[in-house]
Amino acid sequence: MARASFDTHSSSSENAAEPDVEADAEQTRRSVLLGALAATACLGCSPPARAGEDPPGADERPQRGDLLVFSEGDQEGKLVTAADLHAGGPPVHAWPKDPNTSVVRSASRLNEILIIKLDPAELDEKTRARAVDGIIAYSAICSHAGCPVTAWVKSDVGDKEVFKCMCHNSEYDPRAGAQVVFGPAPRRLAALPLTLADGSLSVAGNFVGKVGGAQPG
Repeated sequence: MARASFDTHSSSSENAAEPDVEADAEQTRRSVLLGALAATACLGCSPPARAGEDPPGADERPQRGDLLVFSEGDQEGKLVTAADLHAGGPPVHAWPKDPNTSVVRSASRLNEILIIKLDPAELDEKTRARAVDGIIAYSAICSHAGCPVTAWVKSDVGDKEVFKCMCHNSEYDPRAGAQVVFGPAPRRLAALPLTLADGSLSVAGNFVGKVGGAQPG
């Protein structure tokens, strides 16, 4: 009798639990369906940038309309203006900056630029065409081994000051399109056309020439 009573109680409990099991299953099906719909809707979404990652566009080459900002020193990150440049040098180092997104294109060292102001009368015709009020810009990366061009010194082969890479002593004359005047560099520095608006410098076109050091082979 006790066994019969036990069996009856168990059957009653199982019957009472069935609606709960069905409800849980239905809730699970709904959750899976909603998750699938959400994933489908976000197929075109861009993943958020992770901490420490460079924002989109940070490694792209300078674009027409990019502004120029200091890449070093006390004014790092600030706009480079015509008033910041002293006639006859020294040059300043800068990064291009997207004016629409405020992204500084500093994720590639190949984007660093040398900007200098010289007497327009000293510039050759092609160089003058890319300059604005005697202000010209070049890649800051040596065409020999890809070292940074950091010095503004009197040339080893003349009486004028030139850009100099201190790694292997290559020298470039900015008045003549940054052509090589001394050292092992195989070609001139890439030039970057400029324009001026409201006192601030901006990029007027793509690099002219190859950026970076000579490739092996």
